[in-house]
Amino acid sequence: MVTIYHNPRCKKSREGLEYLKSRTSRINIREYLNDLLTSGELDEILLKSGLKPSDLVRQQEEIYKRELKGKHFTDEEWKRILLDNPRLIVRPIVVGKYRAVLAHPASRAEEVLTH
Repeated sequence: MVTIYHNPRCKKSREGLEYLKSRTSRINIREYLNDLLTSGELDEILLKSGLKPSDLVRQQEEIYKRELKGKHFTDEEWKRILLDNPRLIVRPIVVGKYRAVLAHPASRAEEVLTH
């Protein structure tokens, strides 16, 4: 079973979901803008991906440009910012038993499926 943190309005996210559907039927689709991430889920993503919270930030979002760009935050502060502003989270994120990846391009999801 893999989980995709998905925004159906995002082209890259839709591509990631289609890629997964072409490879497996065991997919948990989490529309994270409607069903918000928990702190534990964010921690799992970070642990399995090896990324820092700041690596998950969509820098093209207006809230980032207006309020966050050029400022320095701790990892804990970034985690709180991401949980409070889920639009800032890069998508899609694909999480498996041992790995998590930012699935753009969509083929990066293969790393989760094969590990």
